[in-house]
Amino acid sequence: MMTMLQAIPRTPPIPQVPLDPNLIFMNHGGPLLIVIAALAATVIILWPIMRAFGRRLEGRGAADPALRADVEQVHARLAEMDTLQARISELEERVDFTERLLAQNREPDRLQR
Repeated sequence: MMTMLQAIPRTPPIPQVPLDPNLIFMNHGGPLLIVIAALAATVIILWPIMRAFGRRLEGRGAADPALRADVEQVHARLAEMDTLQARISELEERVDFTERLLAQNREPDRLQR
């Protein structure tokens, strides 16, 4: 003989109370709050950088005139350094040539003695 309790299959009880959204923040809200805080911090940090980048793309981010003058002065000095470097290499070649000529003049003296 089967009793009434054995004939009914057991199923888990279904909650009749609707899900409270506050439970998400109370029980499992830690990771969610960390993600939201990280996103907010990223936006706060990157916002000025993105605005500056946008201005640069639009052409409104013109350089400071004093900075531009300094850059031009550096370019002029570099051009001057290039000419000086060429002159120094030419002088090095002349010194090498002179040393070779002087060395050739001394060798016959050494052979005669």
